[in-house]
Amino acid sequence: MGQKFTQLSDRLIRFIGEQQLFFVGTATQDSRVNISPKGMDSLRVMNASRIVWLNVTGSGNETAAHVSLNPRMTLMFAAFSGKPLILRVYGTARVIHHKDPAWQGLYSLFDPLPGARQIFDLAIDLVQTSCGMAVPLFDYAGDREQLNNWAEKQGEVGIREYWRQKNQQSIDGINTDIVKNNID
Repeated sequence: MGQKFTQLSDRLIRFIGEQQLFFVGTATQDSRVNISPKGMDSLRVMNASRIVWLNVTGSGNETAAHVSLNPRMTLMFAAFSGKPLILRVYGTARVIHHKDPAWQGLYSLFDPLPGARQIFDLAIDLVQTSCGMAVPLFDYAGDREQLNNWAEKQGEVGIREYWRQKNQQSIDGINTDIVKNNID
């Protein structure tokens, strides 16, 4: 059954590396709770107490808005194949934008993804496992390419215009700082 830890073990780091999907949960004191699925090759475990993940352009920008006001973040991983397990990683996150001095060093950890928008840097303060026995089994069939294809078609200018039009505020009207911190 469930266990709690202050950091990731080698076994849990290997588990994370085997997953094709993870979920991100954030909220401010007064906002709606946002839970967002993430895929692609967009997550790196830096060490037992730190995870970074690359966020690409999407229809909303809730995570950046929430973290700017309340840095709490939860990542959740679930085994959809093999031995059942659910892993939740809790901590404090910060948003790294293109103009941030840390951007280049962290971005170099990833293969370039079109529409890369932010990097989130999570300092872990609690790790929790649970059984996962009710999670169904699924077969991984591959990544979807639609988002990458769309972002490549937009080009850098089109992506920046999309950020201006669609990614400046959360659904609750919280500023995301996308334009100020990413566009010259």
